[in-house]
Amino acid sequence: MAIALAAAVLSLLSVASDVSAQVRGNAQAEQSRTLRNRPSEPALPPVGRYAADSGEGFILDRSGRHPLLRFDRRDETWVLRPSAAPRGDVIYRNDAGQQVLRVTPSGGMTVYTPRSPGGSPASYAGPGESLSPPRLGPAQMLNLMLRRSAMVSQAVGRTVEINADTGVESESLTVEALILSTDVVLRIARSPNGRAALNQLRRIVIVEGSRASVTYNRGELHIVVAPSQGAAGRPSSARVIRAFLPPAR
Repeated sequence: MAIALAAAVLSLLSVASDVSAQVRGNAQAEQSRTLRNRPSEPALPPVGRYAADSGEGFILDRSGRHPLLRFDRRDETWVLRPSAAPRGDVIYRNDAGQQVLRVTPSGGMTVYTPRSPGGSPASYAGPGESLSPPRLGPAQMLNLMLRRSAMVSQAVGRTVEINADTGVESESLTVEALILSTDVVLRIARSPNGRAALNQLRRIVIVEGSRASVTYNRGELHIVVAPSQGAAGRPSSARVIRAFLPPAR
């Protein structure tokens, strides 16, 4: 009788254990289904167009080696460098160290511009075109150099030569460096306070090297493009401006 009672107790304990295991299994399965069905934070697309509350629009292209950004009605494509920030945010800066963009882990975005230096919230507005660099043939490249030389010469009131000694791999970087550097000269020439910085300008020279750089010395603006650095292999307009107008110490 005692043996039968003990067997019955063991049987009940076994059933209870099986039921408990099944309940735990059902709970775990339900939790997994909940996690799978929970709506995730919207992922930012590799290439997209964004609109800021300040009224400015831009394209952000994160499909390549370096994030690229171009504002509406602007020719320059900014190469951004990400760095970690508090709360898991990511700050994107240009090659002059200026903050351009801040993105939160949930996809919230703030853009910093001269119009809104304190930052303006931005949101996804739709698909955008890739910001891959332009490519020109030799004839178009020569034509671009002649046109840009004429524009700069007229702006400063004297002949300014433009020379480019780069290879095929650097063609797109050379085009961008040529356009943005001459645009900087034109902007400075229109500024009463900055025009004096161009008094000695005689030449703009673009060469190939291992690291992008820009210097201005003895009337020559010397730009180095580096194809090994990808889209980051040419200086931005901000660095060209600093070559002509170093920040006051």
